[in-house]
Amino acid sequence: MALIGKIRENSWLLIVLLALGLGGFIVMDMTSGQQSAFGGNSNTLAEIEGEKVSYQDFNNVERLFNGQNAFSQRDFVWNYFVDKALVGQEAEALGLGVGSDELRELQFGTKLSPIVESRFRDPSTFQVDRTRLNSYRDAIDNGTFTDPQQRQFWAHQQKEIRVDRLKKKMGNLVSKAIYAPTWQVEMVGEEQNNKVSFAYVQIPFDEVDNADVQLTDSDYESYLQNNVARYETKEETRRVDYVVFNVEATEEDIAEIRVEMDSLAIDFKDAINDTTFLTSNYSTFDAAYKKKSELPETIADTLWNLSVGSVYGPYEEENSFKVAKILNRKIIPDSVESRHILLPAKTQPEFVQAFQTLDSLKNLIEDGAANFAELAQRFGTDGTREKGGDLGYASPGQMVPQFNNLIFYDAEPTELNIIQTQFGLHLVEVTDRKYETNEEGVQVGFISEPIVPSSSTENKINQEALKFASQYKTREEMLAAVAERDDLDVETSTSLKLNDHTIGDLGSNQGARDMVKWAFASSTDVNDVSAQVFGFQDPVEFYTNKFVVTALRSVQKAGMPSLANIKDEIEAQVRNEKKATVIKEQVSGKDLAAIATQYSTSVDTTGEISFNSGFLPGLGSEPKVISKAFGSEVGSVTEPVAGNNGVYVLKIISKPQNTTPPNIPQLRRTIAGGVRNQAVSGIAQELRKNADIEDNRSKFY
Repeated sequence: MALIGKIRENSWLLIVLLALGLGGFIVMDMTSGQQSAFGGNSNTLAEIEGEKVSYQDFNNVERLFNGQNAFSQRDFVWNYFVDKALVGQEAEALGLGVGSDELRELQFGTKLSPIVESRFRDPSTFQVDRTRLNSYRDAIDNGTFTDPQQRQFWAHQQKEIRVDRLKKKMGNLVSKAIYAPTWQVEMVGEEQNNKVSFAYVQIPFDEVDNADVQLTDSDYESYLQNNVARYETKEETRRVDYVVFNVEATEEDIAEIRVEMDSLAIDFKDAINDTTFLTSNYSTFDAAYKKKSELPETIADTLWNLSVGSVYGPYEEENSFKVAKILNRKIIPDSVESRHILLPAKTQPEFVQAFQTLDSLKNLIEDGAANFAELAQRFGTDGTREKGGDLGYASPGQMVPQFNNLIFYDAEPTELNIIQTQFGLHLVEVTDRKYETNEEGVQVGFISEPIVPSSSTENKINQEALKFASQYKTREEMLAAVAERDDLDVETSTSLKLNDHTIGDLGSNQGARDMVKWAFASSTDVNDVSAQVFGFQDPVEFYTNKFVVTALRSVQKAGMPSLANIKDEIEAQVRNEKKATVIKEQVSGKDLAAIATQYSTSVDTTGEISFNSGFLPGLGSEPKVISKAFGSEVGSVTEPVAGNNGVYVLKIISKPQNTTPPNIPQLRRTIAGGVRNQAVSGIAQELRKNADIEDNRSKFY
């Protein structure tokens, strides 16, 4: 009782302690993600040569871009931050910079930065959209940027332009020092001009049965020693085995969708407003009138014979159930003459301003205060302005859909309409229509429902995958279980790095990223099977179409891979080397005709091959074979040589010599030019090779 009394007397203290405790829980919850990832509250996503990149800074830049693939977008932003740090430090040491006038020229001048050119290229003309670019320039100069994100985007783009320009300058410094000496030029000229032709027999590796070749560890080790550059890695990699449980619609799912579409077909037939019905049922409406030849081939005859208002379906097409309704019929003009005034617009403020301007012009024309051609010459922004906006005659489908549908089907001659297309806003007038064939077209509305699994089917497959993962705790158990089933297969990933987000046919997505994170988790050991089942979304319909159970197959530290980890990857190449030894013993000392008879093949001949071609017509890349041919005398038969696609025996037919001396200055420019281009494009990669980069991205993403 004394304790309770004390608490009552000091109730204010209790309230404070509760508040502090609650606050502590809130703070813990806010930071638990980072603390669990880092064992602390670090916010550093990376440190590049001492320059820190915070998670917030990285995330702020990422938000400025709206890419289709979040992981590719993050790779793009990562490369920017790495280049910014490394190129910036190197440029400062070299005394390189980008001045304000130079930056202005790169953004708006005659020699635009490649970054600006790519982002402001008109997709229809592939030319820089100067009108749109100039609108940004004017907004910057006048301080009229109304969209904060646009301001942030442009500020960041300026940084990108600086980094790109500094890379180019550094590359130019290196390229200016590149020179091809005369002896090298003469050697390259000889390699290009001198030829060789030869007869040959090719013996494919599969002429030797796999059972006839026994591979030992020393064979594998020898192969690895001879291919160090090919297999040595600079960071740890891991490989996983995984089992895919595909989610597919059952017969019950399909029947249920069919019943729903039967009901929709009745509602569609009775609909008063077809456009509203289509929109409310998540269907797109194409206002164009189709000729019979333009309708889906499988249903063209049926649709063509239906009256307006009639419905056909449901029918199955492209893994969907569809219902079609004939909305209208009319004779389609063979060509239409029109004119327009185009005002480009990309942002909402630009659209508002463009609409107000065109609406004012429309009123002036309709009131008789001005004529269309004069206003087009004054306000138009495309190549038709000098012709008073005249677009001439167009055939159906020649214009973009919105414009095409307006002039061919909706607008009346002399009527003024404002429409939006990918190019901006147009004030449009139809001036003439020509009817020659008087061919009829039908306007068709389609409702569609994809044939996808129901949620109960998804759940059933998910439970099956979860049960599988819980039953088989080790990789060996998982492999043995799959071997006893005909409906499952085991797939093996390539070597995965810590920040990878792509796994084989599973693609680049969150599911693949989660699998990589699991594989690299400190709690995951080799042969472990994931307790978690990884889900993958259908990229079109966005339902879960795969559930994946995975096991960690191997861990490979940086450097040369261990034999156990890479045996299965290099087995085919090692086996071919052993087969080549067997074939060489079988054909050594024989002429081409005897070898061809022995292997039931033929003697073939090449045309004239140059030394630096590297390829044999019909055989692919065979540099060892070509090198052997050039090192042999005319008339001689070579020892067997192992190529990429089999073992070859050659008989040299001729080695024509080109007596014309090479054009030394021109060839020197060609040789040096190729190396210079590599220097400019590869400067950033070279800087990364010896850079001190602490990459913590995997702890955030």
